[in-house]
Amino acid sequence: MPARPILITGARTVDGFAQDLLIADGFFREPADAPADVHRIDADGLLALPGLVDLHTHLREPGREDAETVESGTLAAARGGFTCVHAMANTTPVTDTAEAVGRLAAIARVMAHCQVVPVGAVTKGLAGAQLAQLEAMAGVGVTVFSDDGKCVADSGLMRRALEIVGGFDGVIAQHSQDPLLAGPTACCHESRYSAEFGLEGWPAQAESVIVARDAQLAELTGARLHVCHVSTAESVDVIRWAKRRGIRVTAEAMPHHLLLDTSLLQGRDTTFKVNPPLRTNEHLEAVREALADGTIDAVATDHAPHAAVDKAKPFELASPGMIGLEQALGVVIEVMVDTGRMDWPTLAERMSHTPARIGRVAGQGRPVAVGEPANLVLVDPARRARVDKNASASRSRNNPYDGLDLPDPVVATFWQGTMTHTTLV
Repeated sequence: MPARPILITGARTVDGFAQDLLIADGFFREPADAPADVHRIDADGLLALPGLVDLHTHLREPGREDAETVESGTLAAARGGFTCVHAMANTTPVTDTAEAVGRLAAIARVMAHCQVVPVGAVTKGLAGAQLAQLEAMAGVGVTVFSDDGKCVADSGLMRRALEIVGGFDGVIAQHSQDPLLAGPTACCHESRYSAEFGLEGWPAQAESVIVARDAQLAELTGARLHVCHVSTAESVDVIRWAKRRGIRVTAEAMPHHLLLDTSLLQGRDTTFKVNPPLRTNEHLEAVREALADGTIDAVATDHAPHAAVDKAKPFELASPGMIGLEQALGVVIEVMVDTGRMDWPTLAERMSHTPARIGRVAGQGRPVAVGEPANLVLVDPARRARVDKNASASRSRNNPYDGLDLPDPVVATFWQGTMTHTTLV
């Protein structure tokens, strides 16, 4: 039986106008056509944003269901206003074949609370030695390929990957980390802090030299390059240079690289261990400026859940990563919107329209308008709350925002016309 139509009254769109929204059969319809028995939602004072799209999510299933599952991770996504997430390939087994893509898609069809877009690995087993089945995965719909968590360090291999995906307009999303400048035990931004804390340094240049190399390879091949989790001023400079040259490069910033800095590592709380690491304020400022002016195209979360056992280790040995789907929008509002760096239409671009375009996801990142798919998040811009890591929908608790007072904006999320999360009573 078709779901009951929903009439949302008085919502304000990003252009500042109040309007009614009718959702029926998964699409926005003419409000004047609402039936008498329509379910009504009073959205006076709320903002209607297109459903958010995350280019960078770790769902851990299959293989580490103790840390996250497709069900729990996408429920966290829905709570954060997301209607689509790109699931990174570093699962067990790795998503490096068409068959693995099919298995993940089958799980998502049954368990997901939002659209799950599988990301294919660039190399077999993420080992960086041989290319994965890029064309076969493209044949089952994959458009984004990444070894995220590991850098494709071999220049010849990276060139060949770009040449292949360029043939079908795919994109390589690179984890930019030169392993000779920042090895597997590097865990703190190389600065006075790394010396003071006695932690191995991860210099800014370990990121930017890979960004520079890959931008030139993208220019050579004509292919699309996407730079994951930009965290340094040097990388921002390289991306600006590449865009001026007309190179097909896009980039993303993470909420934690907008808000949190290296000083938080003083207590060696492994919650704050992430890769690339938290940086110093001059790098945060550079990333904020680049996100505001469009040098950085999108916000992504790098939601990286870990079981407690993997964080309860000495700092150097603990798994890097933070969860972030539920607080991502709140952090961007706090750092970018409430400070006047970004308006609401630009936020919708960075968190919905542009990531959907980069990932080539049809039906996502579309306008909130009659005839479009009903992917929507209703936002209360004024609502705030203290973050409680134990209230998360995620199975993991490595939440770096725990205890912070942040915007808590998401009132309701709709994916293909179905309400996947609401705080309405």
